[in-house]
Amino acid sequence: MGEFFSMDGSVFRFLSKVADLMVLNLLFLVCCIPIVTAGASFTALAYVTLKMKDQEEGYVWKSFLRSFRQNFRQSTAIWLLLLALAALLWADFRISSVMEGTGGQAVRILAGAGGLVWFMVFLYVFPLQARFYNTIGGTLRNALLLALGNFPRTLAMMLVTGAAACITFFNGYTLWYGLLFWILLGFALLAWLNSHLLYGAFLKIMPSRKEGTEKETEGKNGENGINTGETGVDK
Repeated sequence: MGEFFSMDGSVFRFLSKVADLMVLNLLFLVCCIPIVTAGASFTALAYVTLKMKDQEEGYVWKSFLRSFRQNFRQSTAIWLLLLALAALLWADFRISSVMEGTGGQAVRILAGAGGLVWFMVFLYVFPLQARFYNTIGGTLRNALLLALGNFPRTLAMMLVTGAAACITFFNGYTLWYGLLFWILLGFALLAWLNSHLLYGAFLKIMPSRKEGTEKETEGKNGENGINTGETGVDK
């Protein structure tokens, strides 16, 4: 029983992980407050949770802030581009809702399909930005290729993320407790769960990790034509 509650015991490790995720969630929310900085915050969140999966997280706040600063400019550009695309898709959907006939239906279908593609790219683009050096266009392209090339993993992440959002907004009762959950732990927990699926997808373009070494890949193409960019992995 003493070993169970010791510093190396399962209870302590569990509580330590929860505490780290709560700190990470708070950092994420604070850094998202200006809205325009949300892209860098999503990138830093992905960076830390992927390190947690890799058992290399270190000090959560130091890792988060380092990634936030390092990726700020490019992550912000990606975030603003995604926001603009989302606004365009939403506008198309709203306009199509007042259109009659097959034309309006076709626009709604295209807007819905575009929204799904947007969501898939969103799930991958910031973790890719956190993990690999690349151009904005290259990161977006790789996000789409990885999402399509690992569709079962992508579908699982979409279902988990979508279910969490649906449960939160199910009714007024769930909204109240859901908001409390998201403020305390939700974003970090969801990113940590998704990191287990993302890590498996990233291993396909990180051959050095499959060989058990720390050697970085340098601009090599992985599976599905993914290009890891200038210096490869582990910023």
